[in-house]
Amino acid sequence: MFSTGQLIFGILFFIAFVIIISYQYRKDLPLHKKHYKGTIWVLIAFIGFIAMIAAVKFIFI
Repeated sequence: MFSTGQLIFGILFFIAFVIIISYQYRKDLPLHKKHYKGTIWVLIAFIGFIAMIAAVKFIFI
């Protein structure tokens, strides 16, 4: 389905992408800790809301 060159390019691109993204994340980590302190509670509320919708669906259907 893919040629050898395409597979090599895809693998190298993926490796480079992961390295660059992880480097940028590490670089911005102190800034994220400073400006986004309470966001874990928003995530927990969102997951709880989705779980509640799923529970209601399974109870009434």
